[in-house]
Amino acid sequence: MQFTPTALPEVILIEPRVFGDDRGFFMETYSRRVFAENGIDLEFVQYNHSHSSRDTLRGLHYQVEHPQAKLVRAVLGTVYDVVVDIRHGSPTFGRWIGVELSATNRRMLFVPVGFAHGFCVISATADVIYACSDYYHPAGERGLIWNDPDLNISWPTPAPLLSPKDQRNLQLKDLPADFTFHPRPGRSAQQGK
Repeated sequence: MQFTPTALPEVILIEPRVFGDDRGFFMETYSRRVFAENGIDLEFVQYNHSHSSRDTLRGLHYQVEHPQAKLVRAVLGTVYDVVVDIRHGSPTFGRWIGVELSATNRRMLFVPVGFAHGFCVISATADVIYACSDYYHPAGERGLIWNDPDLNISWPTPAPLLSPKDQRNLQLKDLPADFTFHPRPGRSAQQGK
């Protein structure tokens, strides 16, 4: 596997080795040992699978109680995956990155604690699987609004399909300081609080 830091250095793009022939392919998507050797030393305790139609935008989500790091990949179709640094005091606070994840490119994205995450479907449909480092906790669920003018995210559609909950998410300037940046020597990739 190849682990590549993005413009948000704690957010890691992961490209698995794919072994294919005329029968199909095989790839390893997670090895705790290999991930730990590359600075992502945590246990995933919950796996989620979403199926969405074109122009569906899910996000930008995070949890303040039982915060979750996530490992995200598309297993059907293509999504534009976005991550925003919401750690107050971070040198990259309020910055975002967007990457295309697809069943074809087989890339994965590691999203640490302290970052809001969302995606928009750019194929007819898409199935996304994401592993989480903690359990879903409804009382701690929060969201950052998809079209915040201070972020100016380049989403692939101007009129996405949103849940009622995601239509009410907050702007970055209104987010409480739930996550703060604390630089430390030897800081591992998943630490965000």
